Amino acid sequence: MKSKSLFIKYKEPSLTGRYIPFESVASLIIKYSNLASVQLEGYSEERRKLHSITIGTGKFKILMWSQMHGNETTTTKSIFDLLNFLISEGNLQEQILDNCTLKILPMLNPDGAIRYTRENANKVDLNRDAQDKSQSETKVLFDVFYAFKPDLCLNMHDQRSIFSAGNTEKSAVISFLAPAADESKSITGSRAFAMQLIASMNEKLQTLIPNQVGRYDDRFNINCVGDSFQSLGVPTILFEAGHYPGDYQREKTREFIFNSLMTLLELISTKDALLPEIQNYMTIPENKKLFFDIIIRGAKISNKSEQVDIAIQFEEKFLNDKLQFIPKVYEIGDLSNYFAHQNFLANGRSVYSSGSPIIQNNQTISDLSIENEKISII
Repeated sequence: MKSKSLFIKYKEPSLTGRYIPFESVASLIIKYSNLASVQLEGYSEERRKLHSITIGTGKFKILMWSQMHGNETTTTKSIFDLLNFLISEGNLQEQILDNCTLKILPMLNPDGAIRYTRENANKVDLNRDAQDKSQSETKVLFDVFYAFKPDLCLNMHDQRSIFSAGNTEKSAVISFLAPAADESKSITGSRAFAMQLIASMNEKLQTLIPNQVGRYDDRFNINCVGDSFQSLGVPTILFEAGHYPGDYQREKTREFIFNSLMTLLELISTKDALLPEIQNYMTIPENKKLFFDIIIRGAKISNKSEQVDIAIQFEEKFLNDKLQFIPKVYEIGDLSNYFAHQNFLANGRSVYSSGSPIIQNNQTISDLSIENEKISII
């Protein structure tokens, strides 16, 4: 069956959009308690339950966690899509489960998830807490890591819509990283293996989203969980779900994460599988911050004589029990070296928001128009 058909068949229908509340995952945990091994691993700072789901009986052990940052939900959706596939019958499912054991923490930061914040309830970034282990959620992750003794760790995240795949007008729909294990960024054995696995996933993705895969910055930070696990000699891969054109709910990106995980598991569970060269990982272009959500080019504004470009970025806020994308002016000036997910040409005309001219950074935008021509933005 083709990858798209697989995704459609196994997509978890109860999880959609960008806001995934704790209750949605908690109800799925109950569902999987009858289909896999579900274990209470501990509690968040606000005493929400942190469960793991373990499936498979194979020797190769994979530890996977998502929503370490509460507002990064795409990979949580993909994980449950993957679980739906794994609990169904089929030769590939059997192959994977006979050769691998997966332990999954599907929402490591439920307190942040409820608030739709990166940080946890104590406003701590869990991905900078790997050494201090000051937070309950970090302690749970490390306790599971040491008890499970994984052969591979998958650290699942979302990245902002600002990233391009290299210096190109292609957004980074997915980015990967084999984190450094030390300050000198040595290619240790564990890091080399992670690089090869990423190269394999990239080969598949190039058939689906050509030139839209990026490589994340590999500066070493021992306070980051991935760097910390890599430094302990355990191959670790960072997944970053990014922006596919027009897909602010990240439903298309969800599909590509699912396909990447399928590629990874099939490779690992295939006897005598050939791994790509490390150099194939190095050829993946490094992420650059070259995108805005919107650029209005060649606008006239009252306090400048020359034409300028206006960059607008969406600020994600959870307000009135709803996730809202609030457009704000991010930069005004010459933006000819930047790209946008939506471009508009002003051609020397004035730009207005709610009848007033756009004149400053951080200005909230609504009812956007160029002269009398209204512009439709999401």
